[in-house]
Amino acid sequence: MRRFVVGTVINAAGLWLTTLVIPAIVLHPYGGNDVWPTIGSFLLIGAIFGLVNGIIAPIVKVLSIPVYILTFGLISFVINGALLIFVSYLSGMIHGGGLVIDGFSNGGVSWGAFGWAVLGAMVMSVATFLTRSVLKGMRWL
Repeated sequence: MRRFVVGTVINAAGLWLTTLVIPAIVLHPYGGNDVWPTIGSFLLIGAIFGLVNGIIAPIVKVLSIPVYILTFGLISFVINGALLIFVSYLSGMIHGGGLVIDGFSNGGVSWGAFGWAVLGAMVMSVATFLTRSVLKGMRWL
């Protein structure tokens, strides 16, 4: 349980950094624009991201092993971008806010939105990698 909570906080920090760096990825907080609803929204979407990465990502990665071999692993950027779009879709299903990627709506995904999602997934991967490394060095993970 502790690992999930720490992972949720790490994902929330990565999402926060992603929304700061990438202008096309925005968080609309649940319950208003105050500090606590914003922090709670980041934590909720971080938990959703953790569940998606824990349940769906391994299945997709196993099914795409031949494509990983053909592209020397570069397909992982595309898969992570698609998972970020899926998290955006799931967070939008909760009334009142969510993670928004420009060009993505319930009607479909544009190439621009997919590009922003891939770039956001790269930023989030680097941020969570660095945060996990620091926390493992401090023996919190």
